Amino acid sequence: MSAEIFDKKTTIDLRKKHIGPSCKIFFSDDPLKIVRAKGQYMYDEKGQRYLDCINNVAHVGHCHSDVVQAGAQQMQLLNTNSRFLHDKLVLYAQRLQAKLPDKLSVCYFVNSGSEANDLALRLAKQFRGHKDVITLENAYHGHVSSLIDISPYKFQQLSDAEQNPFVHVAPSPDVYRGKYRANHPDPASAYANDVKDIIDKVHEKGGKIAAFIAESLQSCGGQVIPPVGYFQQVAEHVRKAGGVFIADEVQVGFGRVGTHFWAFQLQGEDFVPDIVTMGKPIGNGHPMSCVVTTKEVAQAFMSSGMEYFNTFGGNPVSSAIGLAVLEVIEKEDLQGHALRVGRYLTNQLEKQKEKHPLIGDIRGCGLFVGVELVRDRLKLTPATAEAQEVIYK
Repeated sequence: MSAEIFDKKTTIDLRKKHIGPSCKIFFSDDPLKIVRAKGQYMYDEKGQRYLDCINNVAHVGHCHSDVVQAGAQQMQLLNTNSRFLHDKLVLYAQRLQAKLPDKLSVCYFVNSGSEANDLALRLAKQFRGHKDVITLENAYHGHVSSLIDISPYKFQQLSDAEQNPFVHVAPSPDVYRGKYRANHPDPASAYANDVKDIIDKVHEKGGKIAAFIAESLQSCGGQVIPPVGYFQQVAEHVRKAGGVFIADEVQVGFGRVGTHFWAFQLQGEDFVPDIVTMGKPIGNGHPMSCVVTTKEVAQAFMSSGMEYFNTFGGNPVSSAIGLAVLEVIEKEDLQGHALRVGRYLTNQLEKQKEKHPLIGDIRGCGLFVGVELVRDRLKLTPATAEAQEVIYK
């Protein structure tokens, strides 16, 4: 069965004509035209099957029948906004909260990871009226203006861009090629002290910290796994300054790391963020996301006097799909699957590392795994062109 409407050349021509030129396409020399997908496979217009190692959204597999059915059934019954009572919204909030520490109990449903992170910043700034935000080197948190400001991965590409004076960039807690490496006696404290230094400098200039935001594991920043204890110490410094800790789980949540449901839990049971954002895999391809926070932060947000309303956030169809995704993760033990298959993948990659000096580091958790290519294992010279070649092959 083919869902092809135009031949490939026509599709390319129409895309060039009608789609913004800054919207990048994979493998631009010879783009893939994907017409259907199922499970872990995607199929092009000629029926060629590809193992999908790119998507980080189809969390329980492309077009999973349980998820498709849940959405279709609810769509036939009702889809409206959250100003009406409907059970699926509160049931989904209850099920989602059960996966989190008790103090993270208040949900705001939105439609994308970018929307979730933008709302998280609003919550943080409203909490005590502070404005300054600390982010990490190479961080990416979304495409809206407020998030480009806190995403060095994006704003450093702009030659004439001025950094927002309320945004401060801390070193990425990278123990492979960062400032403090695996041979450092206490990299977690060293990296956390850098955050404290930033806070002190902000205070010297009369500023006040609203938030520290980080992906629980940096993704676009290079699959960086923070040393255990780093988040606890950063949270202590930030909270002492009157700010909140935002954990961005948009790419790494929902069991992907294998050992835990949320990647922030890798830091230990004694660490709980003040705000958690979720997106991408939450709806298995359906556009939905969520911000979960504490009662205190939610209460402060309400005290502003401005009502928060989101037209599509938490609608019955999204809620039904979100519930189905949670049920499939549990029913098919996909968290355990991520752990087992992730270990297999990592072991196989380690064997490649023994054969190829080009492989400098293999790091990750579960099915969040990265291979860093270097031209020299001692100097850690990035093998950028080689990495690009491997990606294309």
